[in-house]
Amino acid sequence: MGGTDSLGPHHSNDRSRNRVMSTLPDNDNGRDEPMVFIVIGKAYETDNSEGIDIHVILRAPDDDTAVRETLNALSEEGFIEADLDQIGMLTDVPDEEPHASAYQGALEGEVAIIRFA
Repeated sequence: MGGTDSLGPHHSNDRSRNRVMSTLPDNDNGRDEPMVFIVIGKAYETDNSEGIDIHVILRAPDDDTAVRETLNALSEEGFIEADLDQIGMLTDVPDEEPHASAYQGALEGEVAIIRFA
């Protein structure tokens, strides 16, 4: 379902290449509270690796920005490619860790990468 994105300096933000499924309305400009997104996918540290399942939680004004900031954060962490399968908005504070702490960090401007090994 997801496409593979190179996280190098020549990364394209072409939405068809990202193959990110959005579960958000196209235009949700009337929100007063911050929008906290969760991006679900798989990230790769080397060309031939199996990849690591990831959840990225961050605050962004829209889903395009959330995808771009997710790819930037993964690149900064040493990942060279990513398959981003889903994006959605978290409307409630998660009950369990590590997502609860990641949500709080996102409210403070952090990009939280949760790895599932």
